[in-house]
Amino acid sequence: MKIGNVEVKVSIVAIAVFVIFTIFLLWASLSSPDVRSQLIWLIPCLFLLLIIPIALNYMSRSQYADIAPVYEAEAKTVRIKMINESMVGKPVRVEGVVERVNFQFLNRPQYLVADRSGAISVKMFTSPDEKVKVNDIVEVIGQVIRRYIVTGEPVINCVSIRKIKKSYHP
Repeated sequence: MKIGNVEVKVSIVAIAVFVIFTIFLLWASLSSPDVRSQLIWLIPCLFLLLIIPIALNYMSRSQYADIAPVYEAEAKTVRIKMINESMVGKPVRVEGVVERVNFQFLNRPQYLVADRSGAISVKMFTSPDEKVKVNDIVEVIGQVIRRYIVTGEPVINCVSIRKIKKSYHP
């Protein structure tokens, strides 16, 4: 679904919750006559179960679309091996091969991206513009952060991830 110039992607989990509660609502309204008087409240609540995830995804994707050009201008191209604690908070650009993808169904994907110098975890807190799979060659633009807010190894908070059309020979 597209709202303005932002492509909104609802997670499968949000759709599943909506469907489950719709089934509960139908079952409750058919099995109990008292529920019919409560439909005035239940139907809007059911509607909100679908609208709230759409609104949240729209807001996060539009924010990422707004800040992506800033990061593209400021990001320094680095090899994964060069990313360390002293780079926390700095924008970086990394090219590599996706070795693993997690949590894509939640619209909060995490990738393991590797180049010949090493591998790094790349976290994205919204759904990407395009679906990225294992073995895709990608360009990642983001900020170096610590894995667990104040502790942990450096990872990339991804602002933009896109497939690139070249063979990977760094």
